[in-house]
Amino acid sequence: MKLVKETNQLQRKNQRISDAKAEKAIETIIEWIGENPEREGLKSTPARVIKAYKEYFQGYDEDPSKYLMKTFTEVDGYDDMVIEKNISLRSHCEHHMAPIVGFAHVAYIPLKKVVGLSKLARVVDAFAKRLQTQERLTMQIAKTIMDVLQPRGVAVTINATHQCMTSRGIKKENTTTITNYFLGAFKDDLSFQNRYLRYINKD
Repeated sequence: MKLVKETNQLQRKNQRISDAKAEKAIETIIEWIGENPEREGLKSTPARVIKAYKEYFQGYDEDPSKYLMKTFTEVDGYDDMVIEKNISLRSHCEHHMAPIVGFAHVAYIPLKKVVGLSKLARVVDAFAKRLQTQERLTMQIAKTIMDVLQPRGVAVTINATHQCMTSRGIKKENTTTITNYFLGAFKDDLSFQNRYLRYINKD
């Protein structure tokens, strides 16, 4: 599995369009909206946009599972849920490439090992920095944690604002979208699920 992921990443890098070609595409869009890409304020815009896109979408070059490989077993038998709340999240919707901004909450119930708390946030970031739907993003985070850590259960909630809905189209500025995904004990045992939901909804 690891070899397949590394091969796919290498193929993407080898097939990647050059910065110069990508900048030319941005220049075409600037012309399309009726602007002059040669005027002073816009002359460097294509290069700046491509630099920003490299940051927005760097998740395509990351393997989120690698952040969960280093674990700790000296937990003195701890077997209750670990919850990380309010992980800031920034992504882009795959339908309009508009920003998705919000928070993720991640919980798991360790079986024999735990992972560093920052690693959960890194998994969120690695998947968020791709073109996404919120539903798929929520599932990807949960399934990766479940597959790699093999805990008793995993819960992931995302609460986010989609600018494709707030700043265009129907323009409902105060709308947020909430998605949940539960695996293992969180799915099978409502007492775990209810406790988790109470914790993440506390101020």
